[in-house]
Amino acid sequence: MDQPTVGILHPGSMGAAVAACAATNAAAVLWCETGRSTASAARANRFGLTPVVELAELLDRSDIVISLCPPAAAEDLARDVAAHRFAGVYVEANAINPVRTQRIAALLAPAATVVDGGVVGSPPVGRKTPTLYLSGPADATARIEALFAGTAVQAAVLGTEVGKASALKLSYAAFQKTSRVLVALAVGMAREHGVDQELIEVASRRTDSYLSEPQYVAKTAARAWRWGPELEEAADALAAAGLPPEMLRAAASTLARWNDAKDNGELTLTNALDRLAQP
Repeated sequence: MDQPTVGILHPGSMGAAVAACAATNAAAVLWCETGRSTASAARANRFGLTPVVELAELLDRSDIVISLCPPAAAEDLARDVAAHRFAGVYVEANAINPVRTQRIAALLAPAATVVDGGVVGSPPVGRKTPTLYLSGPADATARIEALFAGTAVQAAVLGTEVGKASALKLSYAAFQKTSRVLVALAVGMAREHGVDQELIEVASRRTDSYLSEPQYVAKTAARAWRWGPELEEAADALAAAGLPPEMLRAAASTLARWNDAKDNGELTLTNALDRLAQP
């Protein structure tokens, strides 16, 4: 099979790194520079992505398009793609609930073939090897597997049903991200009473406890702007399954207190807890 041309929407920290892996088996990886920030442009350039000016050009030239953007923008972005009658493979890899993924698949049909995708793990840099879970038509998922063969992104097919990959992604995110929020609350409460070091010591006696890693609270704060919307999506998925969504909505509300710490790599545990304590 000839090497495909791939388009990435949009090249954030995860999207740009995933796109760079796709470049291993692609003729070219394109991104649209119109409306993007200077940080996005610098990131795309660092990862060796090829800029185009208009979305229409990216879609006309691409055989495969990968959508990796903030959850709230996923459907609007899909509508823009549908308006251009894109006819290739569209990988819906955003952290959205299965119902929204299925809605996007219907929106892009019949012109495009939609593959449901969910990335679990950190961006594929510095020896990180995230897994891109896939579900959808077998021939299309096989093309995406081939695209990432031999790269740091490990593709894994869950079946042909669109929605399975999204469900797995959000199920994992519901546990992992809410657990990190609970750590912040527990350490914050312990600090208020002067027993935070004792709390960490207790947690350290138990292996595999997030509570023994309070230093991660600062990283959680810096990522809150992305994690909160993911947990809202997971809460919607719980509600659709007849399960109570309130815990995840509360975690998302807690994360919202850190929205102004977006991608702040200089936060300390103390800074993060202080911000959390301010309504």
